[in-house]
Amino acid sequence: MNTADPSLICSAKGCRTPAVWVLAWNNPKLHTPERRKTWLACEEHREYLSRFLGVRDFLKEVVTLADWQEAEKSAAKSAEKDAGGESGPGPERG
Repeated sequence: MNTADPSLICSAKGCRTPAVWVLAWNNPKLHTPERRKTWLACEEHREYLSRFLGVRDFLKEVVTLADWQEAEKSAAKSAEKDAGGESGPGPERG
């Protein structure tokens, strides 16, 4: 996700305001415990969307969009490293 991306708008119905929050959730009847779905929220709708998910016991985490993006970058780098993309120098050529 990119905070400058105009497609990152609030998930509230009819809202076209840029998102600043990520609401991570899952429906335990449909998703495995580690699965996270996300809704985006502007300042105005953060509490409303959080309550909507919270009363259903779906809400798992609320973080800023910037923090979510940073965590995604870190996870991607870690996965790349684990896959051998940054595991140190490769074989010598010559």
